[in-house]
Amino acid sequence: MNGSASYPAPAPDRLTLYGSFTSSSTFKPMLFLALSGLPFDFRTVNLKHGWQNEPAYRTVNRYGKVPALQHRGLTVVDSNVILDYLARTTARFEPASEQGRWQAREWLAWEAGNLTNVAKVRHYSRFREVDPAVMAYYRPLAEEALAFVDQALARRDWLVGERCSIADLGCWGRMVFMAEGGLAIERWPNLLRWSGAIEAMPGYAYPYDLIPKKDRSFPSR
Repeated sequence: MNGSASYPAPAPDRLTLYGSFTSSSTFKPMLFLALSGLPFDFRTVNLKHGWQNEPAYRTVNRYGKVPALQHRGLTVVDSNVILDYLARTTARFEPASEQGRWQAREWLAWEAGNLTNVAKVRHYSRFREVDPAVMAYYRPLAEEALAFVDQALARRDWLVGERCSIADLGCWGRMVFMAEGGLAIERWPNLLRWSGAIEAMPGYAYPYDLIPKKDRSFPSR
């Protein structure tokens, strides 16, 4: 596990996801694939040992970030762009109406600018010590974003439409580590109810259980 990054060429028609088990960005498309029951390959990118910066991975993702997806000769990076691609390609977790499909992607764009503050609070709480003023800046922003989603769920089960969509997977996937940042989900009862509905879906598991630490092939379910 401590060696250098080395990745075999992906099978052209097989979904191949690159990521890390500590990454909420990785969890989002991993959750999509797990809940969909689709077969795919997982390739680990060891962030602790800097694999994201090695040439073997930079040829996959020039930004040196996780996750990345390869499929049918295409390479797609950024967790929300990958969710968009997977929904379009597989027709899973895609809202039924055209308006709903655009609203789901609006949520993904909003998540990228707002719920990322939840990830920052978690990162600065667990992986990197920062000046208290930095945390004092990001924590209210994280709480504001969580409250916004909680309010959106006050009178509905899902963020868009009548069933789980990429909007839900993208937002919950970013929020899943919130407790590691000292953000107790019980403070937001609608989030608690909604997350419970996602967790009850067949194939769901928490990131540390779902995302492997080594390369693995997942069969269809």
